[in-house]
Amino acid sequence: MHHCHPAYDTANSGCPVGRVLDLRDDRLTEAFNPHTAGIDDASPLEIVRLMNREDRKIAQAVASQEKAIAAVIDEVATGLARGGRLFYVGAGTSGRLGVLDASECPPTFGADPETVQGIIAGGPEALVRSLEGAEDDAGAGREAIGIAGIGERDFVLGIASSGTTPFVHAALEAALEAGAATGLLACTAPPQDITSRVGHLITPLTGPEAIAGSTRLKAGTATKMVLNMISTGAMIRLGKVYGNLMVDLRAVSRKLVDRGLRIITALTGLDDGDARRLLCRMRRRESDRRRRIGVEAETDELTHGITSSPRGSARSVADRGSSGNPARPAPRRRGRRRGCDRGRRSGPDADSRPRRR
Repeated sequence: MHHCHPAYDTANSGCPVGRVLDLRDDRLTEAFNPHTAGIDDASPLEIVRLMNREDRKIAQAVASQEKAIAAVIDEVATGLARGGRLFYVGAGTSGRLGVLDASECPPTFGADPETVQGIIAGGPEALVRSLEGAEDDAGAGREAIGIAGIGERDFVLGIASSGTTPFVHAALEAALEAGAATGLLACTAPPQDITSRVGHLITPLTGPEAIAGSTRLKAGTATKMVLNMISTGAMIRLGKVYGNLMVDLRAVSRKLVDRGLRIITALTGLDDGDARRLLCRMRRRESDRRRRIGVEAETDELTHGITSSPRGSARSVADRGSSGNPARPAPRRRGRRRGCDRGRRSGPDADSRPRRR
């Protein structure tokens, strides 16, 4: 007879007949996985197939938490709209994923770097070097909350795949004392002493890992998926997405300049040259948002959303824009240029300054 972890649904694939080790740990993420018991003798292709089979369970686990994730999005968006902040707190892989998600919000959504922040046990060094012992430092968790100046308008999401990380628990306790909204993301059932206190609980039960206890695998992937949903959902609610376009992106690289140009032409119907000039003006305005750019007021309001849209402004203005349909195909362009410095004459006798029309 074989045994599966009682909290893990194996109805779809079942446990294979064979030896099941008792690792004497009730946490689901630490349990023995009978499906991959022979992975040490597997070929590279067999390893890939075994891991891929396990990974198919992740989306289903995340889907089981849809309502819980949506509730967090709603509260986070409300807090951000009132000037609050979102903090991810974690250790090891969980902490790194939190910092990763936070660091991607400014370029993607034009968010202030202070709006979404990641706190990792062990500090910045732990991002590139494993400092796993840092997760046991409860005092550091409390201290991190104090240093961040977390208050009533903020939301603190603890991330602990195993559900028991002392650094994260202490940080959540400090956040609760500071009056902040709180939540915990775990891939196993957390202890009741913390679940009874936090405002939100997200628990995608991804099951035992392919390598027992290696939560950088399925638990890490599920964590990344959930954080994607929370930050993206909150930014959508704040009006930083029009349709499915990132209309508040910061065009600071060739790729993002090109994306910004394509968005402007699609939304406004401007040709490539006019869109480029407009984007250049918008980029300059980032250094002084109070300065008006010299274009027609309605177009100005609409395209202002590409880099610094007030909540809902892009949608409200684009809906009455001249194109009539913000999703209409962009006009045919003569060529794809990148960057505000690409409209220059070429050749040995070319003027080094941009052409003026």
